[in-house]
Amino acid sequence: MSQPETGQIANVMQEERLFPPSEEFSAAARIGSREQYDALCERAKQDPEGFWGELGQQELHWFEPFTKVLEQQGSDFSWFPGGKTNVCYNCLDANIEAGNGDRTAIIWEGEPGDTRTLTYLGLHREVCKFANVLKSLGVGVGDVVSIYMPMTPELAIAMLACARIGAIHSVIFAGFSAGAIADRNNDAKAVVQLTSDGLFRRGKVLPLKETVDEALEQSATVGKCIVLRRAENEVSMTPGRDFWWHELMAEAAEDCPAEPLDSEADLFILYTSGSTGKPKGIRHAAAGYNLWTKMTFQWVFDWRPDDLYWCTADCGWITGHSYIVYGPLSCGATVFMYEGAPNHPAPDRFWEMIERHKLTILYTAPTAIRAFIKWGDEHVDKHDLSSLRLLGTVGEGINPEAWIWYHEKIGNKKCPIVDTWWQTETGGIMMSPLPGVTATKPGSCTTALPGVVPVILDESLMPVSPGQGGMLCIDKPWPGMLRGIWGDHDRYLDQYWAKVPGKYLTGDNARIDQDGYYWIMGRIDDVINVSGHRLSTIEVESAIVSHDSVAEAAAVGRPDDLKGQAIAVFVSVKGAEPSEELRQELKQHVRKEIGALAVPDDIRFTDALPKTRSGKIMRRLLRDIAAGKETAGDTSTLEDLSVLAKLQSNQE
Repeated sequence: MSQPETGQIANVMQEERLFPPSEEFSAAARIGSREQYDALCERAKQDPEGFWGELGQQELHWFEPFTKVLEQQGSDFSWFPGGKTNVCYNCLDANIEAGNGDRTAIIWEGEPGDTRTLTYLGLHREVCKFANVLKSLGVGVGDVVSIYMPMTPELAIAMLACARIGAIHSVIFAGFSAGAIADRNNDAKAVVQLTSDGLFRRGKVLPLKETVDEALEQSATVGKCIVLRRAENEVSMTPGRDFWWHELMAEAAEDCPAEPLDSEADLFILYTSGSTGKPKGIRHAAAGYNLWTKMTFQWVFDWRPDDLYWCTADCGWITGHSYIVYGPLSCGATVFMYEGAPNHPAPDRFWEMIERHKLTILYTAPTAIRAFIKWGDEHVDKHDLSSLRLLGTVGEGINPEAWIWYHEKIGNKKCPIVDTWWQTETGGIMMSPLPGVTATKPGSCTTALPGVVPVILDESLMPVSPGQGGMLCIDKPWPGMLRGIWGDHDRYLDQYWAKVPGKYLTGDNARIDQDGYYWIMGRIDDVINVSGHRLSTIEVESAIVSHDSVAEAAAVGRPDDLKGQAIAVFVSVKGAEPSEELRQELKQHVRKEIGALAVPDDIRFTDALPKTRSGKIMRRLLRDIAAGKETAGDTSTLEDLSVLAKLQSNQE
């Protein structure tokens, strides 16, 4: 292998398999030809303000029209300034006014098997009542409401009620510790806390109120707490502070006009993990975010009014915000929500629900797909998944072998797969196949959506050669972009705009292949520098996972006196016992798949990998373990601390 140019990342993985959409799918798709897609992209590139201005007028309701499409001052952006809108109005009232009030908005299933259905009219009524509940407790425009709730319809109702009255919601995944809740509450200066008595997870009740009580002892600004009765577990209620959801709702009026809000009013804060130990609150503004999630939902999922759409994410993450609540409901879609675990009461729970509800679109994470593979095909084979017409992946790059399994076992080789790349900061999908247009390649997010202009740069900020990897940046503003970090504008400027002036730095590495397809190569700090060659962790991991005995793998670099960095891989196996023979076999497998340079120096077997609660592998913790260092930084998003403790105790 030749020495890559300075700052570029060597590409050692080749994937040439192509899966074009069927003629039948393309013929019925919203965007069904390359010509349509190219025309959209060209219009967005040549006349971005005309393109987005036209869509803004057509797709959103305005109490007062915007006077301009985009204003920019340095790295601060305002979309549709002068306009007044309301995101909740666009999700609910606009659909009712269009005659779709009786259309189903949410089909919900709880882990124990209980179900509920809400039409757009029914959801509107519940949202208005809860908006009045919030107002009765003194919540107004610009106040922050902290939400720590299970995946029930009330979580979506709470988000929409905040949007209706101009309150800013901060949804915290219902699995974080009391300290993590308090940190977020204090940073946001939240005034009201929403929670539940408990939630169901793998047949057990997790006591949420108990955790919230501890958090509120450290949350100086929170004066009121509203508690949903869900799991019927015992809770303590503090008089004057704590209120039952159902009691407040019983007294609430059903009419609450949507507040006309400035286009740039903050819609929500969403905290993401920070390597410094302090989570950062990403700010998203009303109008631009609303338009971006609506358009990307239509484009990427080829949404049709008769679809039954399921995004398996939790509303505690950006995927739940954008593609369970705001994007789909703005379109008038029917959304399926599920409360519990994918393997309760059995590993076929997802497939059983898809068959029973006849769901048509499934959007899930590569982590979940790899878990399904590990659990065995027999759980899929017993169910009829023929209602599915489109599959999607989100959260991290998907390795080609998992992609192929998803395509063959879940999609029955007939469903296009939209492999989406985006971030909390981008608000919505930035790169993805369009299912009626794009011939897909396993592991590639293919091409950018209209209005997204990616560039890949090396460390000297020069464009990389085709096939080589570098820093992925976005060259032009887009409506769904973040507006800042809550309470820390300098950090926003420093993290996203300072290193590459005039361009948004994503923090990810990527390459573009000979067909113009993009491949995400992991986070910038996930690159391994071996003897002057910069290798992507994703490519090493994909090679190892393609071995039949491997369920999951995470590759990191550790310091090495000779090579600069050595490759350490943490491996979780399936259908085999960890052994020295398997370790050597895996090294030979990598040598055969991508070459000697990428052969791991260390392979460490582990029952599980440390992951965030949204399923992303926390590689920075593994880097510390591989280097024999004490772990540092924020671990509040870690799903299971015992996994980390076990890895630390087993250091070789």
